[in-house]
Amino acid sequence: MALDGVTAGEVWAIALSEDGRYLASTTYNGRINVWDTIAGDGGKKIREYETKKSFGLAIDLSVNGRYTASGHESGAVYIFSNDSGRLLHSLPTLVKTVRAVSFSPGSTLLAAAGDTGIIALYDVSSGEQVAILTGHNSWIFSLSWSFTGEYLLSGSFNGKVKVWSVEQRMCVATHSETDRTVWCVRWMPKTGRNEGFAAAGAGGGISFYREATGG
Repeated sequence: MALDGVTAGEVWAIALSEDGRYLASTTYNGRINVWDTIAGDGGKKIREYETKKSFGLAIDLSVNGRYTASGHESGAVYIFSNDSGRLLHSLPTLVKTVRAVSFSPGSTLLAAAGDTGIIALYDVSSGEQVAILTGHNSWIFSLSWSFTGEYLLSGSFNGKVKVWSVEQRMCVATHSETDRTVWCVRWMPKTGRNEGFAAAGAGGGISFYREATGG
């Protein structure tokens, strides 16, 4: 399926809604596009958001489908309302490149991180920065919320994977099985009381952890 309104080579990052209906993308020139994948013949663009033409490296759709968030080379982070088609918040900048943005399962918080090595948490409704998580000392490439929203996972350039307690605003576990870049971290579907996660990176392997704290 080829989506309308896309120029070859311009898309950098994509995000798919939980139900698979909506697809969002960033571009090298800062545009944010959202498609309805089942409308029309091969999908229909339903939203196009303009930023300040800064390279968009990260994007996410909220679980409830109401919001799109993007992170940019300039350090800017934006939240858009998919209901109104307007910019909802231009969030306090992280100064350096933003490489990951991720909505919480309840769509109430947005996490953003990148080259500063910190994770910023924002209130989605107000746009207020409510917390800063510190502990990484290199670029952060990936973020992922646990199924319950109790924990946040992060992976970084120097091979560190950290588990954060959102309520306590602190790191509760750090894993460093390799000193090579961790490109992606993801929580796995919850089974019973256990929440496990996986991490993959430049080392060419995938590591699995069975407990939220990495046991």
